[in-house]
Amino acid sequence: MLFKVKVFPGSKKKEIIVKDKNSFEIKVKSKPKRGLANKEVIEILSIHLKVPISRIRLIKGHKNRNKIFELI
Repeated sequence: MLFKVKVFPGSKKKEIIVKDKNSFEIKVKSKPKRGLANKEVIEILSIHLKVPISRIRLIKGHKNRNKIFELI
């Protein structure tokens, strides 16, 4: 299953906004350096979807605001 995520790094608070079944906007506190924001997004997704972190993989958008994640 694939998820489209628009990430807002450097926000004041962590927040997930559900756009539809497979689309989210996620605000994270981390800056987009050394993959820290991506890791925080994966943590937030795992909590929201109630799955282990190891089951979520970043497919596309490593250095972009718009990302595609896969649930394996």
